[in-house]
Amino acid sequence: MRKIIASLQVSVDGFIEGPDGELDWAMAEDAETWAEINEMLDSVDTFILGRVMYPDYERYWMALLANPTGSNNENAYARRADKIPHVVLSKTLEKVAWKTTRIIRDMEEIRKMKKQRGKNIVAWGGATLVSGLMNNGLVDEVRLIVNPIILGGGKALFKGVKERHPLKIIQAKPLKSGKVSLTYSTRL
Repeated sequence: MRKIIASLQVSVDGFIEGPDGELDWAMAEDAETWAEINEMLDSVDTFILGRVMYPDYERYWMALLANPTGSNNENAYARRADKIPHVVLSKTLEKVAWKTTRIIRDMEEIRKMKKQRGKNIVAWGGATLVSGLMNNGLVDEVRLIVNPIILGGGKALFKGVKERHPLKIIQAKPLKSGKVSLTYSTRL
């Protein structure tokens, strides 16, 4: 069975966005972070995103495909993502523009996807999606890149998780940037 990997960047105090939705602290360009992301991407063949995150994600990466003005790593990610199927979990989103994207309406479709043949699946976010996947027992691995910053408020990563989920550490890797890459299994 395929694994679902929840992969997110987080502040030391557990936020995935600042108080006003800021993401600049998590988007800092460094080779080690991209190496961690690319290593994980080698093991997946499907992306899952939530309704709130997807429109900005689509706009940003499609814009870089049309006009590659990002960093070399961002431009490479945009080209890679353009070839990987995306799934948006949403009850309300009506349409998407990216040719590799489809909308699904419920967690049962994700459960069925896990049973299909293929590589692993990465859930990029956001917090509501990850919490929903956790609450439905669908996350097999949690990969966090912990950024050396305290935001003091914002959107908490696991705010919507309804019960305790023990985790087993698979890897803890400090990066030269001060970030720490953490990988946990939800299967004990």
